[in-house]
Amino acid sequence: MSERKKIRVLLADDHAVVRAGYRVLLQNTNDIEVVAEADSGERACRAFADLQPDVVVMDLTMPGIGGLEAIRRMVARDPNARILVFSMHEDTVFVEQALQAGAQGYITKSSAPEILVEAIRELAAGKSHIDTEIVQRLAFQKARGKDSPFSNLSTREFEIFCLLAEGLNTSEIAKRLSLSYKTIANYSTQIKSKLHVSTVAEIARLAIRHNIINA
Repeated sequence: MSERKKIRVLLADDHAVVRAGYRVLLQNTNDIEVVAEADSGERACRAFADLQPDVVVMDLTMPGIGGLEAIRRMVARDPNARILVFSMHEDTVFVEQALQAGAQGYITKSSAPEILVEAIRELAAGKSHIDTEIVQRLAFQKARGKDSPFSNLSTREFEIFCLLAEGLNTSEIAKRLSLSYKTIANYSTQIKSKLHVSTVAEIARLAIRHNIINA
């Protein structure tokens, strides 16, 4: 038994096969152990509260409240939470939203396996880690002064925007996020106003154009 304390990791991803792959990869290191797995945002929040892991590896697209809201709740519970987003989404919109929600790291699932290990170690050491390609893309966007139309949406608004774009109605979103119908209706009005659209069809078109959902 080494004297160094292992980095305790919570894996949150809704695909069992994907989690199994990460678990094998991480268990093969001598300084990281997977203490729990979660297949939804709600379960991730519960495991986080119960186990207080050193680092959470979080997918964004999960059933229930989803990754962004789960990050928000974890950070609200513990401002020192160390959360690494590990997502299919390479679009800078998601990166900005994840960082705004409180994540300290963001890498894509196309990264080499050793990048995941390195990122977990960096977050555990109190640093942040963002995919180099994404950092360049964010810098390029800022240099061109080209803000994404979603930059001024809050994390909650962006999450509701994604659900509307996927075709969920107000009642379904309210149920999924455990909020009232009226609250979601208000958010929906704010989102349309901020994005200068008036219908859900326009929201869907905007999401497809920016690769937030697939056509």
